[in-house]
Amino acid sequence: MLQGKNIVVTGAASGIGKRTAELAHTMGANVFSIDRDTPRNSVGHFIQGDLGTEGGVAAILDQLPAGLDALANVAGLSGTPGAVPTIAVNFLGLRALSLGVVAKMNQRGAIINVASIAGFGWRPNLEKVKAAVAAEGFPDPAAFCTDHEITDENSYPSSKELLLLWTYQAAHLDVFKSKNIRVNAVSPGPVETPILEQFRNVLGDARVNSDIDRVGRAGTADDIAPTIAFLASDMARWVNGTNIACDGGLEASVMAEVMGF
Repeated sequence: MLQGKNIVVTGAASGIGKRTAELAHTMGANVFSIDRDTPRNSVGHFIQGDLGTEGGVAAILDQLPAGLDALANVAGLSGTPGAVPTIAVNFLGLRALSLGVVAKMNQRGAIINVASIAGFGWRPNLEKVKAAVAAEGFPDPAAFCTDHEITDENSYPSSKELLLLWTYQAAHLDVFKSKNIRVNAVSPGPVETPILEQFRNVLGDARVNSDIDRVGRAGTADDIAPTIAFLASDMARWVNGTNIACDGGLEASVMAEVMGF
């Protein structure tokens, strides 16, 4: 499905990002792997970079070639480092990279954002989330967090709420529509990756265990990567502005509970 395509994958040193890069390569893609950490065995062309600053995003863009077909925004922080770096990487840097890569992307490209079931709260928090997403450019992350009441405790779910709402909005922004670039999201539930223990520290064992119990097991990177690959491919050419809950049915269970049926 990805034969001959040029695919950029962030967070490619471990977890879902690593598996996505490996799968894309196996499926015939020319992969550009990005991470702030150097992987033991990199896939394709490795670019060391940090999404946490405007300069870091610019440096990544400078190293990417023209003719790109897809960007998989997998890199993310668990919230453990605190609100400022979490928001900088998970939302501000991701958004800046996505907007910046358009100039190097082919017609009918794709952007895939890895969100989370933790972003489910954008609905009751709609006005707050809308105000934060409306902030343009790459504002100072500390000031952004203060202005939008993002704390160390809520930074991870807040970052995913922002990302989901921006995904819906971005699918209809002229900057993407002018090149027929699709923008979608994938929302995993708990996944057995190196940072799962960090999520336990941030969200609490009770929340994580409850989510796992609802669907029978935690997910794996192998469960998530194929959905990302699908959205990057021409098989998904009419899928735009949507979020795929790749979570074993977790969102359906939560939705049923919230709506009382």
